[in-house]
Amino acid sequence: MRRCPSILTRLAGAVAGAVLAAAAVVAVAAPAQAATLTQVTGFGSNPGNLAMYAYRPDGLPAGAPAVVLLHGCTQNASGYFTNSGWRKYADLWRFALIVAQQPSANNASSCFNWFETGDTARGQGEALSIKQMVDHAKANYGVDPARVYVSGLSAGGAMSAVMLATYPDVFAAGSVVAGVPYRCATSTISAFSCMSPGVDKTPAAWGGLVRNAYSGWTGRRPRVAIWHGTADYTVAVANATESRDQWTNVLGVSQTPTRTASLPAGTSLEVYGDDAVRLYRVSGMGHGTPVDPGSATDQCGTATSYFLDTICSTYRDALFFGLDGGTSPGPTPTPTATASPTPTATPTASPTPTVSPVCVTASNYAHVSAGRAYHSGGYAYALGSNQRMGLYNTFYKTTLKQTAPAHWTIGC
Repeated sequence: MRRCPSILTRLAGAVAGAVLAAAAVVAVAAPAQAATLTQVTGFGSNPGNLAMYAYRPDGLPAGAPAVVLLHGCTQNASGYFTNSGWRKYADLWRFALIVAQQPSANNASSCFNWFETGDTARGQGEALSIKQMVDHAKANYGVDPARVYVSGLSAGGAMSAVMLATYPDVFAAGSVVAGVPYRCATSTISAFSCMSPGVDKTPAAWGGLVRNAYSGWTGRRPRVAIWHGTADYTVAVANATESRDQWTNVLGVSQTPTRTASLPAGTSLEVYGDDAVRLYRVSGMGHGTPVDPGSATDQCGTATSYFLDTICSTYRDALFFGLDGGTSPGPTPTPTATASPTPTATPTASPTPTVSPVCVTASNYAHVSAGRAYHSGGYAYALGSNQRMGLYNTFYKTTLKQTAPAHWTIGC
């Protein structure tokens, strides 16, 4: 309709996304039925032409919080709702979920258009559509206006940054998973250099972009959590540091962490200011949302394409947002303090010879998309061993064997 078709194929591989099951369009359930993810229509003028889905746990109290979820490319609302783990905590701690969905009419890869200026400005396009979803939830679900949050992956993570920048009066906090800073790109062409190798700006320059997004705002700014895998070759790891620089500057805190912690799955946490900004770096993880399937309270999600079995980021974000109602012992459960602000290699990254090797045969394009390989100069290279696999496209197939975390070799 209004989008650039030339970016569609490239964004499918360059930005996050896995082809998931089609979103379930469920009729509005009667009160006696179990809660389901339900499509909502008529939520506003919807200038961005987005679809809205909502999940309200049975018996949701008045004045409950709400979290807006934004999926990655080629994903949909149902898939992100199902695999990210957010439903578990919505049921446990009683809050609503608003899940936006990008139709292929806007972008054939179903990417939120985080690089289009008409969709990333206050009062326009997709940003306004998402804001209207929140307005609908406030008016119809009794959501607490002071406790609305946003989280997204990749293109959705970039759009999460858009919402935090353009609507600081709507969101109390948010998380950017494998995303980029606000206004890192303003066109389809600049989107690629933004994603990799990344754009380097001073904290003041990054912060100025956010302040200009709503120049009249003098109130409180949302707190921000940033997640990035250290082996992410789709959205370069440099974006994590640039996002850190942007949001610490906006919130008026130093770019030097006030404390650090070591968390499960080789995850390092850097805290800035009085917990104003958090930066999580997941050692050896590729491009995706960190999940940790299991039944424990701090476990969540389904391990599948772009939902990577490491640590439950949703649990940590829910605590950061304060959605547990104060039942948790603190914002960073069971951390081990570290003296250095720079993450060091985790001892758990050593090979485990008792585990059978994992072998995967796929196109070089699929290997790069899944974080088993990376691309440079038109060729794909195995992650860790750096062995050249051939051309980076869907026609060259390679068998890779995982010999250690974040280390793949050709053959099996």
